[in-house]
Amino acid sequence: MPGDGLVSRAQVQVTRAATLPAPPAEVWPWLEQMGWGRAGWYTQPWVDRLLFPNNRPSATALLPDLAPLTVGDFIPDGPPETECGFVVEDVEPGRIMVLRSTSHLPLAWRRRGIASVDWTWAFGLRPVDEGRATRLVFRWRSRTSPFWLTAGAQGFVVPADWVMSRGMLRGLTRRVSGVCPLRTDGSSAARAAGRH
Repeated sequence: MPGDGLVSRAQVQVTRAATLPAPPAEVWPWLEQMGWGRAGWYTQPWVDRLLFPNNRPSATALLPDLAPLTVGDFIPDGPPETECGFVVEDVEPGRIMVLRSTSHLPLAWRRRGIASVDWTWAFGLRPVDEGRATRLVFRWRSRTSPFWLTAGAQGFVVPADWVMSRGMLRGLTRRVSGVCPLRTDGSSAARAAGRH
């Protein structure tokens, strides 16, 4: 997949996929707005409350005030003081989005060089069912150090990913199928995200 070459000698690679009931052009805006302080990650409400209590719930609406993503953009994945998030490495609207992070560790660890992470999220979209649906393939790859962080990632993050990724794919399916109400009336991102 696009982005596979960014993390050399990845220790973990996980691939998930789902067929979404909308064409790529309708799926793409939901992917493009993900992130902390943006639309969230479309996980279940209990996950949002448990793991992201300081973030607003995952949006059930398109947020019209967000600019299109470009290479080099930073997508937060935590409060600003954590300096945690993803950098957009590749983006082709309606087809590909590759995000990369070296910041998903406590800030003090990063500053002191205690541990390191190199992690990519890649999303690939292609039309299926004569263009009426989208096959979404989502892959993450990571390399971590030292050994205790790698063991923790394989022992905890990989099983947790099963819950998180399934929740995200189900959340995307609900949104593109119209189960969640859509707001595209030009209201501000904050107001749209706050109405569930």
